[in-house]
Formats: sequence, C-alpha cells, structure tokens
Amino acid sequence: MNQQFERRKLRKRYKLKNHNYNNLPRFSIYRSCKNLSVQIIDDEKQHTLVSVSSLEKSLKDIKGYNIEGAKKIGEIIGKRAMEKNINQVVFDISGYKYHGKIKAIIESAKLAGLNNQERKK
Repeated sequence: MNQQFERRKLRKRYKLKNHNYNNLPRFSIYRSCKNLSVQIIDDEKQHTLVSVSSLEKSLKDIKGYNIEGAKKIGEIIGKRAMEKNINQVVFDISGYKYHGKIKAIIESAKLAGLNNQERKK
C-alpha cells in the first residue's frame, strides 16, 4: 500500500515538474487520519502563499476527518486565495486518489472560484 502511494506521488510530481503549467502556484493537500492541511505554494520563490489546516484555532469546530469538514476547508482556502488574487492553480494531490475528502476539498475550492490550469500541449 505504501509503495503504491509513493509511486503515484512520484508520477504526479514528475508530471507537474516537467510539463508547462506557466509557473502557476501549486495547490497541495496533506491528509492524516484526523486532520487535513491545504497549501497554495509558489515553487519558484519556495514560499507558501495561502494555507488552511483543520488544526487552526479559528477552525476548532471543523472536523478534518469527514467529508463535511473537507468541504468547509476547501471553501476557506478558496476564499483566502481569492483575497490574494490567486485564480488559477495546479492541483497536486500527491499520491492520494481523487476520491472522498480529497475530491470534496477540490470541488469546494473550485466552487469558491479557483480554476485548474490545463496542460499546454
């Protein structure tokens, strides 16, 4: 199981690194058993632009281990990104499958206004 995760993670990072995404910020998700963390990262400057975690004191009522909490975190990251004029990102879900909490975060962030940059061919 862990080997499959690492292989998916490396494969997705390779695609992000070697394809032309116009140097857009990367929307990175980390999931643990009880909490979720989402960051929008500028890889050129190696600097986090926006972040949200279910461990923040202001988000104590949000449970990171269920889909409803994931939807709220997605909405919050979308709103914070819009405040900093970040409209387009490249979604990096590491080795996670696009399912459940990960899907809920991305879909609610898209509803809040974030757009996914398609790869230029």
